[in-house]
Amino acid sequence: MRVSVIIPTYNEEDFVSGVISDLAAQDFPKDDMEVLIVDGRSSDRTREIIESEARTYAWLMLLDNPHRVVPNAMNIGIRTSRGQTIIRMDAHCRYPSNYIFRLLEVQEETRADNVGGVWITVPGADTAMARAIALATSHPFGIGNASYRLENKEVKEVDTVPYGCYPREVFERIGMYDEDLVRNQDDELNGRLIQAGGKIVLIPDLEIEYSARPTWKKMNKMFYQYGLYKPLVNKKLGRPATWRQFIPPAFVVVGLLLVLSVFITQDVWIQMVLALVYVTAALGIALSAALHESRPSMVFLMPITFALIHLSYGLGYWRGIWQFMIRGNSHINTVPSR
Repeated sequence: MRVSVIIPTYNEEDFVSGVISDLAAQDFPKDDMEVLIVDGRSSDRTREIIESEARTYAWLMLLDNPHRVVPNAMNIGIRTSRGQTIIRMDAHCRYPSNYIFRLLEVQEETRADNVGGVWITVPGADTAMARAIALATSHPFGIGNASYRLENKEVKEVDTVPYGCYPREVFERIGMYDEDLVRNQDDELNGRLIQAGGKIVLIPDLEIEYSARPTWKKMNKMFYQYGLYKPLVNKKLGRPATWRQFIPPAFVVVGLLLVLSVFITQDVWIQMVLALVYVTAALGIALSAALHESRPSMVFLMPITFALIHLSYGLGYWRGIWQFMIRGNSHINTVPSR
């Protein structure tokens, strides 16, 4: 068996059929691949849909994940799998028909330990809010300089890629997914891989269509969890995985100082200048998007979305520092967000 595709799922009834359809359309030989969907005991129709599709496709198998969360799902899948190459995929995405073939092609050309494509973020629903979320999470002002989220033109080495394609021996060499990490488990794994001398390569012509969270509530929960687990990743790696992660926590501190300064001093011009710069940048980006998209509502919705992303991530980050760095916890109970 050359390839094992592993897909963690939890309450993905609206999306799982799409990813199975994309796998069925792959130009890679089906007799040389297996697809293991590891479900976290979904409470919707996800398992029913997978079981129905498995009766059609012999290469598809449903596995149970009693722990519900992604790192456990990946480890269950890896231990069950037979492939020489492990490809992680996500049910929230759509993939081109050459996805598997292109991953293997670039991996062979570059001798990389992990390769992956780029995210093209699309709205998770047909609403103005969902559109604003998709635009904000595709812009450097919203999510920093993560290469896989931004426009790129050349195959290049990076610090992480979405999902990933690994030779099996990578897991034998550096270990499995860290099950303490409900979020950011890919960042930790890729950081560990780089520390071990591994190479990660981004494929800019391989586009993954990612459906963003459709509401501010769901988006906030996701970014809060990303922020929450980032300090634990840093603790495990012994260094920050990336420097861009510090911007949202700084945003929270500046915002708090701005509020407090109103009550304790009259000299608040520095804080006001910082706030003005932030608001001006957010409005400028939103106005450009509104004109480009012919959607006037983006002028109002995108600045709010930017602020919520930074606030949610930043608050989660500070809680993570408290829980993992100060109190010394290695794990906290977190409900996966969908």
